[in-house]
Amino acid sequence: MEYVYAALLLHKLNKEVNEANISSVVKASGAEVNNAQVKSLVAALADVDISEAVKAAPVAVAAAPAAAAAAPAKEEKKDESKNEDAAMEGLSSLFG
Repeated sequence: MEYVYAALLLHKLNKEVNEANISSVVKASGAEVNNAQVKSLVAALADVDISEAVKAAPVAVAAAPAAAAAAPAKEEKKDESKNEDAAMEGLSSLFG
């Protein structure tokens, strides 16, 4: 995965996506460089327009975890309001 990130970073910085540059970025991150994987990635990206590939990537994937995290929060609020209502009923019965 770090190789793909390196390629995306190089592309974003308008640098050439080649074996030497990808290897340099991966080394700078502190990860071990596997030259076979670097060569494979560069060969796979040879005919790919990275800008178009990024535009075509689904954006909803990043939003899905946020939406999933929000759903339990709504349920918790419902549970809290039910608990508050029950507590108020209990108090009113004491003083009612």
